[in-house]
Amino acid sequence: MDRWYNVFRFSDPNERLKSFYCNINMPPGFDGEVLSYVDLDIDVLVQPDFTYQVLDLEDFERHAMLYQYPEDVKANTRCALNDLIDLIETRAFPFQ
Repeated sequence: MDRWYNVFRFSDPNERLKSFYCNINMPPGFDGEVLSYVDLDIDVLVQPDFTYQVLDLEDFERHAMLYQYPEDVKANTRCALNDLIDLIETRAFPFQ
């Protein structure tokens, strides 16, 4: 549970891929009952043909300034986005 993102796969009733929706977030925590994480605004929408759109970068930048995100949070966020894009473009798990 060390990834700074999560990925949801949406399929139709015949199990054909409709899209992937990826969230950039801090690594999740689990207290024995509740799984929680801090959403960092940036999302990536991936279509069945693996074209993708990065969403909400402006929200992240605004919140990073407003809440004074530490440099390591900003760096890990950028790294997570780059990792996701690399996985999408190379069709690596979970984008096979």
